[in-house]
Amino acid sequence: MEPLRTVLAVALLLGTASAVSLGVVKTEGGSVQGKNIRLGLFRSVDVFKGIPFAAKPGTLEKPRPHPGWTGVLKATKFAQRCLQMSMLQTSAFGSEDCLYLNIWVPHGRQVSSNLPVMIWLYGGGFLVGGSMGPNFLNNYLYSGQEIADRGDVIVVTVGYRVGTLGFLSTGDAALPGNYGLWDQHAAIAWVHRNIRSFGGDPDNVTIFGESAGGVSVSFQTLTPHNKGLFKRAISQSGVAFCPWAVNKNPRQVALQVAEKVGCPTDDTMVACLKSIDALTLTMAAPRVKPGTPDYPVVNYLVLSPVVDGDFLPDQPANLFHNAADIDYLAGVNNMDGHLLTSKDIPSFGGEKETPVEEIKRLLGAYTKEKGQAGLDMAFAEYSSNWGSTPSQVSIKSTAVAIGTDYIFLVPTQAAIHLHADNARSGRTYSYLLSEPSLLAGRSYHHWVGADHADDLQYVFGKPFATPKAYGDSHRDLSGYMIAYWTNFARTGDPNKGKLKVPVTWPEFNSTTQQFLELNAKMDESYVGQKMRLRFVRLWTSTLPGLPSLNDIA
Repeated sequence: MEPLRTVLAVALLLGTASAVSLGVVKTEGGSVQGKNIRLGLFRSVDVFKGIPFAAKPGTLEKPRPHPGWTGVLKATKFAQRCLQMSMLQTSAFGSEDCLYLNIWVPHGRQVSSNLPVMIWLYGGGFLVGGSMGPNFLNNYLYSGQEIADRGDVIVVTVGYRVGTLGFLSTGDAALPGNYGLWDQHAAIAWVHRNIRSFGGDPDNVTIFGESAGGVSVSFQTLTPHNKGLFKRAISQSGVAFCPWAVNKNPRQVALQVAEKVGCPTDDTMVACLKSIDALTLTMAAPRVKPGTPDYPVVNYLVLSPVVDGDFLPDQPANLFHNAADIDYLAGVNNMDGHLLTSKDIPSFGGEKETPVEEIKRLLGAYTKEKGQAGLDMAFAEYSSNWGSTPSQVSIKSTAVAIGTDYIFLVPTQAAIHLHADNARSGRTYSYLLSEPSLLAGRSYHHWVGADHADDLQYVFGKPFATPKAYGDSHRDLSGYMIAYWTNFARTGDPNKGKLKVPVTWPEFNSTTQQFLELNAKMDESYVGQKMRLRFVRLWTSTLPGLPSLNDIA
């Protein structure tokens, strides 16, 4: 009789545990119902997919409020991605009607309330990307489930327009651009207004993103339009100062697109562009071509945000007062430049020898404005520890360091410094992820550290969700990153919250400039100071101090 009683008791417990769910949720547009997923005896997560946060946007127009719906919206299927070119750039997929978001709400014994909220902005160079369904084969990289469950936070992922539809601009009021940034802002504002109904705290919202998503997070902290909508922000491998983050000559791109779609380039151009169908406009975007040492891939990323006098009323460097009360955590991967640099230098892969000349040409492309003097100064700095006969590892790893510094690390350090210098109540944290790439020694050279986008799998808990693809050390690192990220979202301090961390992460200030190196083996020795200071000074102070070729001419 006793075993039967135990079985009944467990069945009863399971029955009550599975009943913990939000059920039908009322939002400003109407009622929604998601799907409840059981994760354990007293853990479940409600998942809402495809909730509209704005109406279908007009072509090259700001987002508008959604008109709402009647009845209960079954929020169980992802919406389509925003219309974008395929990776081969020969076709397009997705939809214009793409301003939707997804929400993961974790529950314990009771339905959750007043939880911290984390809003994810995806990367993709402002050209591609999405958080609607599988990113690769059946692997959905941006599932919020592991973060929500482990960190006890609500995770929201949003759609925003990319490519021509998101960022085409004439550089003036006729076609100001930044439509993708306005989409993100509309999603953040929707979350602020509605998340209480899902058990979230509208006064404790963190935005986070990687690459173009990290740049977007940076811009969202700098615009005056988000006052009071979120409290904290995390930029992973991307900030407003990245060389590809702001298009300084958007009109040139608009003229190219107009010519491709058969629009005149006079004062009727904008009206004509707005009348062209979205697919044609998408396919008219300038193509990203394989880089060369003289014209690196990063130069092709031209459909990006602009200083429009509205969303960005001034140059990013002059807008940090808007982020003075926002807690900011930012960092890069120690070989973030590998992905692009290995495409720029043809001899990089495999056993081929990379000539020193190719490194010089790449560096010359990055220091172009400063001419020979700039190249000589930069090359002397980067080759200072080579000796008379540098090894191939030295040469190739220097190429990666140059790409990492120029495209990601130095801009991120500059943003962290400015945030700390302008902060009132906002705290600042800096990191460097150094976990070796999973491809190191396989399709990559054995010495490759954390490549661009390597952080995503750890932040989103992939080593837990797909355990066979990872080892225990990867689960350790993923646990650490989820702990730091969600503690930061909860309290503004990555060390304090619901999850234990392996090392105390010190705040960044301009005097000590402390940062945390994230690694599966980390201990107290992983707290560093003055990240790559020599090279930060080279790019932010020494090189800018040289006369530009334009000035001389």
